[in-house]
Amino acid sequence: MDADPGLSRVPVRRGRHRARGHPDPDPDAVSHFPEVLARSAATERPADGTWSALEYACHVRDVCRIFTERLELMQREDHPRFADWDQDATAVEQRYWLQDPQVVSEQLAAGGEAAAVAFSRVRKDERDRTGSRSNGSQFTVESLGRYLLHDLFHHVWDVNR
Repeated sequence: MDADPGLSRVPVRRGRHRARGHPDPDPDAVSHFPEVLARSAATERPADGTWSALEYACHVRDVCRIFTERLELMQREDHPRFADWDQDATAVEQRYWLQDPQVVSEQLAAGGEAAAVAFSRVRKDERDRTGSRSNGSQFTVESLGRYLLHDLFHHVWDVNR
């Protein structure tokens, strides 16, 4: 199966699917959320217009799902166009602020694991396969994985500031 371990960049748990060369000594972004969601203030917004830790966790859960779906689409089809995803509309439609932190924590762990496994199974000959968003932004399988990793770390920072 000529899997490329270099694409195992989606962090899930300590010691698994680690991002090589990342400056953060603990690049397991998804593993930070159970602790964050256990905080008493997890459902409170720190400021107007800023999501709560729970809302960020819901978003990250959905990001893992969306990116896994996009990866699988890129592996199945030649240069697919991704379905539009309005993150803000999803937050409102799914009522992120009312979701159960424990359930979200479990769903996020499962989604992070699924994304990590999917990206770790990418073969070398699939790394340059492409896909695009409706706005014209183009991705390769590799750049999609990097974007996912960036997004996960960014949101860990958001919930810990």
